[in-house]
Amino acid sequence: MDNLNVYDVIIIGAGPAGVTASLYTKRSNLNTLVIYYGDSSLEKARKIENYYGFKNGISGKDLYNDGIKQAENIGVKFKKEEVIKIQINNSSFIVTTTNNKYIAKSVILATGNKKNKPLIQGIEKFEGKGISYCAICDGFFYRNKIVAVLGSGNYAISELNDLINIANKIILLTNGEIAPEIRADNVEINTKKVKELVGEKRLEKVIFSDNTNLAVDGIFIAQGVASSSDFAKKLGIFLNKDNIIVNEKMETNIKGIYACGDCIGGTLQISKAVYDGMQAGLQVIQYLRSM
Repeated sequence: MDNLNVYDVIIIGAGPAGVTASLYTKRSNLNTLVIYYGDSSLEKARKIENYYGFKNGISGKDLYNDGIKQAENIGVKFKKEEVIKIQINNSSFIVTTTNNKYIAKSVILATGNKKNKPLIQGIEKFEGKGISYCAICDGFFYRNKIVAVLGSGNYAISELNDLINIANKIILLTNGEIAPEIRADNVEINTKKVKELVGEKRLEKVIFSDNTNLAVDGIFIAQGVASSSDFAKKLGIFLNKDNIIVNEKMETNIKGIYACGDCIGGTLQISKAVYDGMQAGLQVIQYLRSM
C-alpha cells in the first residue's frame, strides 16, 4: 500500500451523516475518504419538506447528490466501492474493498440502517446455535465441519474465503440468485430458494422450496452488501439488536471507530443524521489531535 491509500479518517457511507462528518473533518485539514456503494434510502424519497432551508422542498435524490458534490468541492475524496472487511491493525485500521485496501487512523460507520437478514423461518431461532454473521469470529468453531454461506455477492465471497482453510466443506447458498464463479475444491454452489432452517437444540438442516434438504453444521449469513452492524459484529463493537451503541460523542467501544446516522438507531430523520455526523466529525478531529 502506498501513501496515497493512507487517510486520517475513512467514512463508510455517503448519506447525510457520513457526508456531514466529512465536511467537518476535511475543513480541519484531515485527509478524508468517503467510501460508498449501493442505493441510499435518501435517494428513494420523492420529496422532502421537513428539512431546513428548502422553501419548496427537495427530492431525496437531489439532496443526496448535492451533499456529495458539496463535500467534493472542498476536497473530500469519494470512492464508489463495496467495503467487504474492516480490520484493526495496531493503532490504525485496514479497510478492504472489492478493488483496494486503505489504511485509516480512524473510521466512521455511517451506512444507514440496512436490514440484510433474509426472511427465512428459523434464522433468529438458531442465532448463536449454528447461525453466525462473522466468519473471522466464529469460523474456528466449525473447523473440519460442513458449513454454508448464505449470499451471492462480494460480501458472501469474502466470508467464504475466510472459511476455505477451516471448514471441510462449504456450500454457497445463493437463495435463488445467480451464482458467482468460484474455484475451490471444497466449495459447492446451491442456487435453490431456502424455505426454512430446522434442528433440535442447534441448526441441523436447510429445507429448500422444493422440500429437499441439506445437512449442515452451521450457516454464515452474508446476504447483500455488508452494513454497519455487520462490520460492528466482526470488530467486537457493542450492539443493541442491529443498532450500534455509541455515547454522546458518537464513540463506539473500539477506540478510533465512530458511528452516526440511522445505524445507531433513534429517530430516523435527516436532521438527526446531520447532527450525528457533525458530532462524529468533531470528535474524530479531537481524537486525532490528541494522538
